[in-house]
Amino acid sequence: MQTDPERRGFLMRTAALAGTLALGGCDRLSETPWFRQVLDSAEGATSRAQRFLLGSGPLAREYTEADLSPVFKANGSVSVDDFDYQTLAEKGFVDWRLQIDGLVERPQRLSLAELRAMPSRTQITRHDCVEGWSCIGKWTGTPLTSVLERAGVQSQARYVVFHCADTLEPTLDGTGQYYESLGFEDAYHPQTILAYDMNGHPLPIPHGAPLRLRVERQLGYKMAKYIMRIELVESFTGIGRGRGGFWEDRGYEWYAGI
Repeated sequence: MQTDPERRGFLMRTAALAGTLALGGCDRLSETPWFRQVLDSAEGATSRAQRFLLGSGPLAREYTEADLSPVFKANGSVSVDDFDYQTLAEKGFVDWRLQIDGLVERPQRLSLAELRAMPSRTQITRHDCVEGWSCIGKWTGTPLTSVLERAGVQSQARYVVFHCADTLEPTLDGTGQYYESLGFEDAYHPQTILAYDMNGHPLPIPHGAPLRLRVERQLGYKMAKYIMRIELVESFTGIGRGRGGFWEDRGYEWYAGI
């Protein structure tokens, strides 16, 4: 089953408008308890409405190579100002390892070669940004399901958290490091992949090399780049500001379904 593109576009525009309205005020407003309650209530309604309209397992629309965007915009971080990451990049990421830990039975440290040797999926999909623009790209990577099954998820785990190498802003409270998270419904979706190739070539640095998340039924800010670690957790307490993602900590909705 595929999502009606007009309906998907409507949901995307609605989510973008809601995010813009919510973030139009100052950061101080977004931190007040009553305003957070309003945002949380709206987020829950949005999530329930999307699940009702689209069901729990539809596929995002997939396209053909003729539909590929001639230029795919790189957004957010386009480089990483971190010595360890830059050293890995200079060596072609041969020494890079993806750490999988937290509430798992078998913690993992996987090389890029090991990920490439696992089952893969290629999909041509549309990337919808909360800012209102879209691009179509071709992605190849390891289904997140395969990685989670390899590690063995413990029963008390509720969320999958992606820790990244990039820092979008220096903050005194240490929350400037980019991170994102998913619930299991999206984590186990067949189109949720850890992408290492883009348009038939190794993922370029501006687009998140060596590994980025593709979760095609959500807006672009959920597509974490420069992934270094995947952590299985029961709650977000103690991670960033406890809202489930870098932008969520600053007022965006945790569930960004389109």
